[in-house]
Amino acid sequence: MTLIKSISGIRGTIGGQTGDTLNPLDIVKFTTAYAQFIGGRKIVVGRDGRISGLMVRNVVVGTLMGMGYDVIDIGYATTPTTELAVRMAGADGGIIITASHNPRQWNALKLLNCEGEFLTAADGAEVLRMAEEENFNYAEVDQLGSCTIDDSFNQRHIDSVLQLKLVDVEAIKARKFRVCVDTINSVGGIILPDLFKALGVDYEILNGECTGDFAHNPEPLEKNLQGIMDKMKKGGFDLGIVVDPDVDRLAFISEDGTMFGEEYTLVSVADYVLSHTVGNTVSNLSSTRALRDVTEKHGGKYTAAAVGEVNVTTKMKEVGAVIGGEGNGGVIYPESHYGRDALVGIALFLSSLAQKGCTVSELRATFPEYQIAKNRIDLTPETDVDAILVKVKEMFAKDNSATVNDIDGVKIDFPDRWVHLRKSNTEPIIRVYSEAQTMEQADDLGKQLMQVVYDMQS
Repeated sequence: MTLIKSISGIRGTIGGQTGDTLNPLDIVKFTTAYAQFIGGRKIVVGRDGRISGLMVRNVVVGTLMGMGYDVIDIGYATTPTTELAVRMAGADGGIIITASHNPRQWNALKLLNCEGEFLTAADGAEVLRMAEEENFNYAEVDQLGSCTIDDSFNQRHIDSVLQLKLVDVEAIKARKFRVCVDTINSVGGIILPDLFKALGVDYEILNGECTGDFAHNPEPLEKNLQGIMDKMKKGGFDLGIVVDPDVDRLAFISEDGTMFGEEYTLVSVADYVLSHTVGNTVSNLSSTRALRDVTEKHGGKYTAAAVGEVNVTTKMKEVGAVIGGEGNGGVIYPESHYGRDALVGIALFLSSLAQKGCTVSELRATFPEYQIAKNRIDLTPETDVDAILVKVKEMFAKDNSATVNDIDGVKIDFPDRWVHLRKSNTEPIIRVYSEAQTMEQADDLGKQLMQVVYDMQS
């Protein structure tokens, strides 16, 4: 059983002892600390379709009311919908109840500020400190908060997407797309059909019931998507679309049933945006070099940020990026809001396809070819991750052919490839991502570094 406390929130498995899992007592403590930190009077709460979602929601809402907050409960909602709802409702903050791509036994609280954006590292650390101190002050009976149910924000989210200048609704309608969509038995099955109807897109939904009983591993990686890939190979669709349980990650499948490549979701959308808007881009250190190549082709400057959405959005604001995100299929388009948003990504991607008049596989062929291998090292309580990363950094510091970046773990850049080791924010593992021109080269590089780590532990 696992409980992970980080600057981005609290995440864990359901059931078990307090302090070791995501349970009602820890949820109360963390929610109280957040409410006390935020100040104000109004907080938005939304949740994905997880089985434990109603239980967690009840604890969160009751705690917020006990702190004197008026809660706007938007019910089943995507992460980007909840982010937008904070701004639209003029709230002081928001809590998203979702464990994103984690399996069904997990859940989490993601914390938002009054802009509907994730808390900064400093603010998240302060919430953690307050939770540990437990110096809480709850409202008297006459100052208790209220709870209002408001299910209007899904449609308001869709309306905001349709109003974006680069979303070419008429071109999409004229193209008469037919798409197959896997919504993993979560909130994507509620909101995406309405988006497609508004765009004039014919669709078929797989795993569309919002039960939280995920039909397969919810991370939108090729190894988990055989069902929709087989469906696509039978023909009849222009595009396959896959989202994760809270609909902030987005992966595409080409018309022939092959993966477009999760890393290339952001690359393709950025290419479209940059073809209409001059500017810079940002992605995290673990994302493909293809974004850098596309950005420079359009005359912009690419900058890498530490992993984590708040780190990417902070860097985007610093460099004035017009598009950014993460290589895990997360598209962040500031014209909409500073958050990963699969609805925005879908609308911009379809606009690009419609304007270019090409197939998905033809579009994919226009981008630089890289392959990323994504490996992991499971951690034990005895593992000293920081010591391992220091040793890896020292090993390559004197290698003239390599550039070492340690703003987030250790990334080693070679002229034709790179490898990045970092401790996960969401799981007890070290992520080992590596990129080269072929998957074999990328995987070999990653496994070489993994062996270095194993040797250090022995």
